[in-house]
Amino acid sequence: MQNDYDLVKVTDQGDRMTREELLKRISVDPNVCFGRACIKGTRIWVSLIVDNLAAGISENEILAAYPQLKPEDIRAALAYAAEMTREHVIPIQVEASGDEVQVG
Repeated sequence: MQNDYDLVKVTDQGDRMTREELLKRISVDPNVCFGRACIKGTRIWVSLIVDNLAAGISENEILAAYPQLKPEDIRAALAYAAEMTREHVIPIQVEASGDEVQVG
């Protein structure tokens, strides 16, 4: 049975890519970029892509700045980030009371 997050991206050709297919675009090699998760075949960190998206940089701007990337690589970075959030809980502050709580 497929989960809602298993079907993540419809490609430009209209094909669906599963989470598993997207994650195959990610590489973690201790000899490349200090073992940080990168887009396979590049030295572009997943965190760089996610940080740029979080900062409001558009997908088109990222693709223009890193022409070796494809739109599916950006989706792969987001799929990897989503997978990481399923594994880790990060304490954040709640503004109303200032108390630290665990989200997730």
